[in-house]
Amino acid sequence: MDYVSALLPPVVMAAFFIALVVTIVKSQGGANKAKEDAAVDAALSRAESARQSQP
Repeated sequence: MDYVSALLPPVVMAAFFIALVVTIVKSQGGANKAKEDAAVDAALSRAESARQSQP
C-alpha cells in the first residue's frame, strides 16, 4: 500500500497538468481570438501612449 500513497500525488498532478494544457489549447483561436487580440492591442496602445507622454 505504500506504493499507492507514493504514486498518488504525481498522478493527480499529472492529470491536472494535462487538463490545464488541454484547456489552454482549446481556448486558442476560435471566436475568442478576435476579442483577445483586441484587448492586447488596446493594452499595448495604452502603454505606448503613456510611455510617449512621459518626458
